[in-house]
Amino acid sequence: NEAYPCRDEFLVYSMIAEKGAKLALVSRSKEKLEKLSREIPNSLSVPADMTKISEIKNMIEQTQEHFGRIDILINCAGQGYDAPLEKTNINTLHYIFDLDVVGPIVAMQQVIPIMRKQGGGTIINISSGTALMHLPNMGGYSALKRALADISLTAREELKNDDIIVSVVYPFITLTDFEKNTIKDSVPEETEQGSGEFSPDTAEYVAQKILEGIESGAPEIFAHDWMKKLRGGDA
Repeated sequence: NEAYPCRDEFLVYSMIAEKGAKLALVSRSKEKLEKLSREIPNSLSVPADMTKISEIKNMIEQTQEHFGRIDILINCAGQGYDAPLEKTNINTLHYIFDLDVVGPIVAMQQVIPIMRKQGGGTIINISSGTALMHLPNMGGYSALKRALADISLTAREELKNDDIIVSVVYPFITLTDFEKNTIKDSVPEETEQGSGEFSPDTAEYVAQKILEGIESGAPEIFAHDWMKKLRGGDA
């Protein structure tokens, strides 16, 4: 029985369900979840806002109560924020921090005791390729995604003796509504992400990378090999 709190790129759900997993489908969108739940056998729909600690805790409790265990947690809820440092709205940055960093931490805190009692588990945290770069107008977002990556790798060390594997995935530009839903403050259109030299990846491709992380247990999974050079070392 596996639980996958995730954002609205739902392809990862169906791909992992094909492996025999029983899924907890988590998003703010109740209608989308219920529709998807009807399409995936043995799945559980749990609407939750990942910026609200009480809803995260309730989501984990419902999942454990329904399935009896939680073997895998995928933290990929998130939203982008593009703004130059001078124009960064602190309230917006606080919101992105709650969603992109605090939410995953709270979810991890809730599942770690469960996984430890079970004898092990897997946690996958979705960072961003921008965490490996210093891109104009993306300082706040990339810093938060870098923080999530470092937290993940620290947790990996802390939990290795409990057989709880923590991995971080670095996707890059992806063909989803992520860019459409990115909050933008004082950013000229011609400088927005996605207008450069890189070709975007399909959601299926990124979902496969997440699956790769689950199956391999590697500490870091990069969407593309060129990203490893940005990370440095032997990643």
